[in-house]
Amino acid sequence: MPFAVYLLGLAVFAQGTSEFMLSGLMPAIARDLGVSIPAAGLLTSAFAAGMVVGAPLLPVLGLRLSRRAALLAFLAAFLLAHVVGAATSSYGVLLATRVVAALANAGFLAVALVTAVDLAPVDAKARATSVLLGGVTVACVAGVPGGALLGEVWGWRSAFWAVAVALVPAVVAVLTSVPASAPSAAGPGLRGEVRALRRPRLLVLLLLGALVNGATFCTFTYLAPLLTGVAGLGAEWMPALLALFGLGSFAGVTVSGRFGDRRPVRLLAAGGIALVAGWAAFAATAQAPAWAVVLVFVQGALSFGVGSTLVSQVLYAATGAPTLAGGFATAALNVGATAGPWLGGLSIASFGFRSVPWVSAALVTCALAVAGTTYLITARR
Repeated sequence: MPFAVYLLGLAVFAQGTSEFMLSGLMPAIARDLGVSIPAAGLLTSAFAAGMVVGAPLLPVLGLRLSRRAALLAFLAAFLLAHVVGAATSSYGVLLATRVVAALANAGFLAVALVTAVDLAPVDAKARATSVLLGGVTVACVAGVPGGALLGEVWGWRSAFWAVAVALVPAVVAVLTSVPASAPSAAGPGLRGEVRALRRPRLLVLLLLGALVNGATFCTFTYLAPLLTGVAGLGAEWMPALLALFGLGSFAGVTVSGRFGDRRPVRLLAAGGIALVAGWAAFAATAQAPAWAVVLVFVQGALSFGVGSTLVSQVLYAATGAPTLAGGFATAALNVGATAGPWLGGLSIASFGFRSVPWVSAALVTCALAVAGTTYLITARR
């Protein structure tokens, strides 16, 4: 695997840290800026909304630029947003910087996915995808707890400064490692790429990605109240358990990167069935702390293993859309990350926190049903 792919993963790590770190900084931000906790929570919602909107739209701008220029532009915008966010004393300005950062993150990840796949060997798309998404999982393991620790010691602004500093080597890496002669515009053009994205197989893969990621974030979003309120674990366990989920996620993308190129259908089928069983087991044994701890790791591994394999299959299927494929894959994941917690919240209101893993199981069951139906239709044809 070319070293440049790992350097792109470093940038994804820094941006993933920014996406998730607010969960540990919210009380301090609310106190410092004189706003309520729900208002501070809107900073996370603004980032998620920016990712959903930006993922399919921002890569279009890169059609007129080389991939290196597009990646540098998105990194510069992300870095600048964090500098302004760290320096401001205005809640409105901070909210705006989160939207700008999300748009830049979405654009970068979309272009980085197709760039990594182009730099990797032709039969190693899953490995390249796993390296980039591995940056997100490492952010869960190290970046988020690290941001929370910085916030405790030096204040929440220090976490924003740390993300900005961490992006500097990523900028240097893109300048020195990504070929300048890799134009995003090489290919069929915007209309041709949009036509390529209408293929039924590709649309099915995007839907599967949204359903699986929706299941993941449905439970992950409410993991703390589920484990403290139902399993009876103390709040002091939460940082370790969140890191355990991140370790499982990293293990999942690593394993899927090794096998996702050679046996994607077997991996997706077995992983999907195991995911349904795991979410159902999580719901059934939620009151048992030992089982909850084991399943936090297992479900993190299965969720990200299946999810990263689906992303790589999108990139295999979208050869006619070399620029927009990564954007639509990113958008599908973020649609799931937005819809999953919303569905989980509806379930909590009626049935309590223990119902959340059942919702996750239902979403993956829907994904298996869609995949099975598509397979049968294709086989008959």
